[in-house]
Amino acid sequence: MKQIRIFLLLFFAVLTSYAQQRKAPAYPLINHDPYFSIWSFTDNLNASPTKHWTGTNQALNGLIKVDGKVYRFLGGKEVLYESIAPAADESSYTSKLSETDPGSGWESPGFDDSKWKTGMAPYGDGSATTQWRTKEIWLRREFDLSSTEFEKVNLKIRHDDNAEVYLNGEKIYDCECFNGKFIYVPLSDAGLKKLKTGKNVLAIHVTNTGGGQWIDAGLVYEKKNPESDAIVLARQKNVSINATQTQYDFTCGNVDLNVCFTSPLLMNDLSLMSRPVSYVIFKTSSNDGASHNVQVMFSASSDLAVNYAAQPVTATAYQSGNLSVLKAGTKTQPVLKEKGDDVRIDWGYMYVAAPKSSAVTQTITTATNAEINFLGNRKASTETEGKSLALNTAIDMGVVSGTQKEQYVMLAYDDIYSVQYFGTNLKPWWKNDATQTIDKQLNLANAEYKTVLAKCDALNKQVQSSTAASGGADYADLCVLAYRQSISAHKLVRSPQGELLFLSKENFSNGSINTVDITYPSAPLYLIYNPDLLKGMMNGIFYYSESGKWKKPFAAHDLGTYPLANGQTYGEDMPVEESGNMVILTAAIAKVEGNANYAKKHWKTLSTWVEFLSKEGFDPANQLCTDDFAGHLARNANLSVKAIVGIGCYAMLAEQLGEKQTAAKYKAMAKDMALRWMKMADDGDHYALTFDKKGTWSQKYNLVWDKVLNLGIFPKEVAEKEVKFYLTKQNDFGLPLDSRKTYTKSDWILWTATLAGDNETFEKFVSPLKKYAIETPTRVPLGDWHETTDGKQVGFQARSVVGGYFMKVLDGKLNKR
Repeated sequence: MKQIRIFLLLFFAVLTSYAQQRKAPAYPLINHDPYFSIWSFTDNLNASPTKHWTGTNQALNGLIKVDGKVYRFLGGKEVLYESIAPAADESSYTSKLSETDPGSGWESPGFDDSKWKTGMAPYGDGSATTQWRTKEIWLRREFDLSSTEFEKVNLKIRHDDNAEVYLNGEKIYDCECFNGKFIYVPLSDAGLKKLKTGKNVLAIHVTNTGGGQWIDAGLVYEKKNPESDAIVLARQKNVSINATQTQYDFTCGNVDLNVCFTSPLLMNDLSLMSRPVSYVIFKTSSNDGASHNVQVMFSASSDLAVNYAAQPVTATAYQSGNLSVLKAGTKTQPVLKEKGDDVRIDWGYMYVAAPKSSAVTQTITTATNAEINFLGNRKASTETEGKSLALNTAIDMGVVSGTQKEQYVMLAYDDIYSVQYFGTNLKPWWKNDATQTIDKQLNLANAEYKTVLAKCDALNKQVQSSTAASGGADYADLCVLAYRQSISAHKLVRSPQGELLFLSKENFSNGSINTVDITYPSAPLYLIYNPDLLKGMMNGIFYYSESGKWKKPFAAHDLGTYPLANGQTYGEDMPVEESGNMVILTAAIAKVEGNANYAKKHWKTLSTWVEFLSKEGFDPANQLCTDDFAGHLARNANLSVKAIVGIGCYAMLAEQLGEKQTAAKYKAMAKDMALRWMKMADDGDHYALTFDKKGTWSQKYNLVWDKVLNLGIFPKEVAEKEVKFYLTKQNDFGLPLDSRKTYTKSDWILWTATLAGDNETFEKFVSPLKKYAIETPTRVPLGDWHETTDGKQVGFQARSVVGGYFMKVLDGKLNKR
């Protein structure tokens, strides 16, 4: 029994240690915009390959050599695949295909498919080689093998939607799902046994359930990489996150290493914020009192510059000013050709730069050869064309003793053109000065290195102190996690009309660009640090209406699908939602700036939208709101609050503009609506989800603007009653969104929490969210839609809406609380 108790104590000690180590569901490393955004999805930096926020590998690798012994501190041991039957992203192939049900036995090797059509992969809509438009498709692909001596074979497949796959009659995959990129599915023993020398048949059936359609598949095997076996894992001691940096501490034998990823997203300096350059800083020191010879290698995969790893790239090395530079990009350069959600950039060029020095050596190799070179086993060849090339920078730190030595590299991306805006391709903000080039930006980043780090340090301290003072330590941790994620889900450009545009991408939702109900929850962060950026999220929507391109009497939902902002692509309007959002945010800007100049510029449009809200907003018809994943809802009480608050905001703006009669009219209207709302939504100890369904409830997060903007529309008892009720409905990982499901939205919880009258109550809502952030089993950049029962992600990740976490800070700033 005593031994069991000791075991349990040790077990729980390990669990406690693990919980203390976890700081985030995923860790931001390089963060600039929706395409240039690299993360670590594990707590240890050397436990897995680094990834784009979508989950696709974009490998950064780091090795350190201490007295000849090599340690890995950055990136995981990557799996290298070799094709058995290549998918179409690597090599063209043909299949027999049928778009009508072929009957039983179609998956068997001996099935007669002579009457089927022949097509070239991939199959689907849009850019597919063979267009497939029917509901279902059946494919049979033959391939020959001279040997079956493969240890680990995977099905490589990208499909949209449901797919089942057979190898020589054996089912090897079946999933009612879709994948926007290739996944690798290990074959079972039964599947492996089906491989044979000579002719093999891969048979596939796909059903399109809606939206796009696609199928491409092949077989690959995992290659051994004996070079990696000679590399030891550095021991990670700590990881810390602040607003602009993520830092790791390692022990590498007798030397300690600090690695700091810095993306200087300072919102009060748009030139610096838009500069697409991050620093990766290495600090080394002896930990045993002796001196040691130390070299560091940083390697970045050319996969940063492709959508799919199989895309061919070219790479070059050159000198620029005081820098040694490596550059890589796709051979085809399809500028602004790809749009959508689960996609990455495949135009423009990535750069790795280091201060010029005899101690710096740069090479371009394959990933395996990068390790061979650094290990010193032999000299590997240089590559200038290929796939998944490695851009390597080796730095000789010399003899390291107890005094810390510091070196850095810079990682940058020049996307040439960032977005298309109503037919015009727009360059990134830093190119507003036509004389600027990426080389000038890199040299400027190098020259300003110490100054930039000092600015980052000041901002880090400001964000940490202001959030902790506002809502406590757990709240501060959440806000710090949100900071870089929110900003880097946008792109900063200037419109042809000369206006600032700060365009969001609706990450892992539908890929929309400049979605109004993404701007709305994101707003608090930008209202605090630079309201011009919030205007940049709204300018395009105002232009859409005021140019006559959008003709409806309410605000549009979006401007297109990222990166093409040529007009709304979402299939359904959200008239009350988006109109209320735009009016409320315009009022918030006026409150922060102390004047209504921005509202005056768009007064006619705002008046049109408020007129719509006054007629259609109080008792909303069956429609979607920002929580569109929950489905349509008529008589939505929370959406009604948005309309009422929006009308009250318009009254506030009219007052600031000196339009007294208009202000009085709409304030009276909003107050009258609020009293009627209280009666219609009343459900005893709370207010209902809809006006006609008692026994239901929902978070009334839209109420927060009445408090933050000090509008005085709803009596305080409304918020007090709701908050008291919500405390009875919390689960382990947060307050559900409403009574229909147990899932929630973390941004809305923090808005709801801000309704609380004291910090003690506020922190009761924050604590379960902190638990979610550090205990969720879903290891992706912070998701805002999760289950409150088990902490699992339901959907969405890496979105800008976590900027809404700063609502409590905004309330304190505007109301001295």
